[in-house]
Amino acid sequence: MAKSPSHKWGQILGEFLEDSFSKKLKTFANKQKLYLDTQGIRKARKGKKVSWTDSFGNAHDLDYVLERNGTENKIGLPVAFIESAWRRYTKHSRNKAQEIQGAILPLVITHKNYAPFKGVILAGEFTQGAITQLKSLEFEVLYFS
Repeated sequence: MAKSPSHKWGQILGEFLEDSFSKKLKTFANKQKLYLDTQGIRKARKGKKVSWTDSFGNAHDLDYVLERNGTENKIGLPVAFIESAWRRYTKHSRNKAQEIQGAILPLVITHKNYAPFKGVILAGEFTQGAITQLKSLEFEVLYFS
């Protein structure tokens, strides 16, 4: 991984974005009696990453998963898969959109009986093509330019 100051700044902005929305999503989850899984230690899973496996056996790391009947000690049923991303330049925004859809869509298919919500929070520089691509796949997109 690059060690440039701009890369580090991007990581800081990405973490800020995640932390900011974690608080809002946590409030929403509590009101809806859902469990919000985010990065960090949770007794119900190994490691700090939020990782779900699709029907092909592929693991996908995510930013947020809202679960019905989930607790600190038990994985629940997925009702929402949400990713967040920040980009400084538009150069790789389409690639990031494809990365997000590649992580979430197989999980939605795997858990189709629960009709999970597909969401993405984008900030920074994204092309209209990247945003349109996600919307065409029925992602709900919250975009901050």
